[in-house]
Amino acid sequence: MTIKPLIILPDPVLRQVSASVESVNDEVRRLADDMLETMYDAPGIGLAAVQVGVPRRLLVIDVAKEGEEKAPRVFINPEILSASDARSVYEEGCLSIPDYYAEVERPAAITVRHLDREGQEHVIEADGLLATCLQHEIDHLNGVLFIDHISKLKREMVIRKFTKASKLRGTKAI
Repeated sequence: MTIKPLIILPDPVLRQVSASVESVNDEVRRLADDMLETMYDAPGIGLAAVQVGVPRRLLVIDVAKEGEEKAPRVFINPEILSASDARSVYEEGCLSIPDYYAEVERPAAITVRHLDREGQEHVIEADGLLATCLQHEIDHLNGVLFIDHISKLKREMVIRKFTKASKLRGTKAI
């Protein structure tokens, strides 16, 4: 497994809408394994393929608490089928927006259809942290960042900060 470099805001790749995974094969499973390794190394609890520069509809999640056994999950072509009217608020962060956190309100529970790493279809009910993490990562697949769910003023401040930092690093900006 390989730890892949993370794409950091304001890289325009993060705004790309990811393409469907056409077939679940060894290449896709290898990418999922690399993404899990990258996510654990960061450390994080979720990672979308676009965050490692691969705009495909693939994400990995592990919401096991510290001290619990790892519980990695792979979601290929995930689709939210329904969302509850009830809302919940979590303080979210993002590996592509390092060291920035904000409270985001999202549906408290969702139903998601996806393929697993063997290509088998599943429909799951998720609530709590798993629901929030799935929505955050599925947003990535649609070119949406968690900062798009906060006030325009705060979002613009974050984008300015990361744009300035990218210029200092000599990387491309939006």
